[in-house]
Amino acid sequence: MNHVLLHQTVIGQETLQQMGLTGEYPDVVVGCVGGGSNFGGIALPFLRENLKNSRNTRIMAVEPSLCPTLTKGFFTYDFADTVGTTPMMKMYTLGHSFVPPGIHAGGLGYHGDSLIISALVDAGLIEARAYPQNPTFEAGILFAWAEGIIPAQEVTHEIKATVDLALEAKEAGEQKKILFNLCGHGYFDLSAYEQYLAGELVDLEYPEEAIEEAVARITR
Repeated sequence: MNHVLLHQTVIGQETLQQMGLTGEYPDVVVGCVGGGSNFGGIALPFLRENLKNSRNTRIMAVEPSLCPTLTKGFFTYDFADTVGTTPMMKMYTLGHSFVPPGIHAGGLGYHGDSLIISALVDAGLIEARAYPQNPTFEAGILFAWAEGIIPAQEVTHEIKATVDLALEAKEAGEQKKILFNLCGHGYFDLSAYEQYLAGELVDLEYPEEAIEEAVARITR
């Protein structure tokens, strides 16, 4: 709900002040998306600066490829819960009957997304990427070696995007300031890291026909 994102924007408001103290400002803001509250918390204050103060920060939402709400879902009316008791709301959705596969993506398995985040993606003010789980764990391991912090599975998605954006800037001969939100540690996710290191994780793409079927059930 939008009021939840309003509460969460204290994250981005504080980040604006922190970056102001360093004399820096991000060219890109990256966040992971499940329902959208964490992403909205970091991103919306910077989007406000784009719209109000003519900043030009790129805003990127990152999600799992097996729960591709923003990248493959439909922008339509759906229920916020799986049993269909809430009012119908317009959002990007995989259909409220969607059940995420057994992937390691932390809290990024929700069938829909925040109303305001969905509307902003549809308007082209926010862009979205999706990644399979193995490349995100690879990025999480890289971050742990570099920073001494094991990131939560949600965060590894935005770390992967941050690494890719940095490499894209390097190849283009550009310098980019990239901000992402380290929103949780992975110390309760060590078994998932163990499976990754043992080569036991499989990357799959969620079939588009399954999404179409789930969305079709909304109107039945």
